[in-house]
Amino acid sequence: MAKRSREPKAPIHFLRGEQFLHPDSQGADRSHQLVILSLDRKSGKILWQKTAYTGKVFDNRHKAGSYAAPTPLTDGRNVYAYFGSEGFYAFDYDGKLLWKFDPGPIKTIGMGPGTSPVMDADRIFLQCDNGEENKSYLVALDKKTGKTQWRVERPVNLTWSTPLFFDGALVTAATEKVIAYDPKTGKQLWEAPGVKGNSVPSPVSGDGVVVVSAGYPEKFASAFGPGGKALWSYAKGTAYVPSPIFYGSYVYLITDKGLLTCIDSKTGEVKYEGKRPPVPATFAGSPVAYDGKILITSEDGDSFVIKAGPEHTVLHSNSIGEPVVSSPALSNGMLFLRGKSHLFAVAAQ
Repeated sequence: MAKRSREPKAPIHFLRGEQFLHPDSQGADRSHQLVILSLDRKSGKILWQKTAYTGKVFDNRHKAGSYAAPTPLTDGRNVYAYFGSEGFYAFDYDGKLLWKFDPGPIKTIGMGPGTSPVMDADRIFLQCDNGEENKSYLVALDKKTGKTQWRVERPVNLTWSTPLFFDGALVTAATEKVIAYDPKTGKQLWEAPGVKGNSVPSPVSGDGVVVVSAGYPEKFASAFGPGGKALWSYAKGTAYVPSPIFYGSYVYLITDKGLLTCIDSKTGEVKYEGKRPPVPATFAGSPVAYDGKILITSEDGDSFVIKAGPEHTVLHSNSIGEPVVSSPALSNGMLFLRGKSHLFAVAAQ
């Protein structure tokens, strides 16, 4: 278990050259326990619980967020969890700590971590972009030992997006640049113009196309083919927080109010635009897709099932009765929803 002792005070942040403190920024004035839980998927019984980190944290987080916001990884043998400045941890399925990695202090302008790790067969990749000038980097860790295989500095500012494998490259999005790296060496393969706004939504891909987006302060999405070839761009319909989703031949953009826009991934042709959920709501989690359907879940805990394809049709609505700010997860015929107080598992009878 990692433990760090420091004064309970967040670092000073600057925005456009002026000292900045977000009004919803909090958390660094107290100690925290960052915990990993293993649950039985059929019953929800807690199998084990391990505290990865305890103590003061480096930076604040958004009051609605969490230092455990990044999504954990598993390869079917071990589980890997990232907590931003407070470290990256590898546990086996029995809860034994295998190794840990200290990414160093990462300034998040007081909004907390957001980017999640990704893996290939041998390596785990962390996009450690920093709100402090010239401190952003991408690192590849040996999956078995946690040792650094390579590390490259990145000429970008803070991001919360997650990198994505596409056409043999690891694609990263940032305000300033979209950069693709060789996963084996860290060598840059290509770059393209950035997403203009804050890089919070993660890249998505399919059908030989990768799409990057941002929703604040500007709304913007752009699509690239292999080698970074520019295909199309679209200047509305994107979210500050939720990521779009690629399903079939279409990209579905979503706004923070749940408005959906369906775009042909190859041509950029808009099939429908700004279609609303049945009731007004806000969304923090990203869509998921299955069986010809798109599922979106609001912060109120209401889920809406949308027919996939070029026509917008709401098929079903359901509620779990408590707030949700995370993305749903699908696994072996089960749907998992993390609410404010409970983890819900849903399956067909």
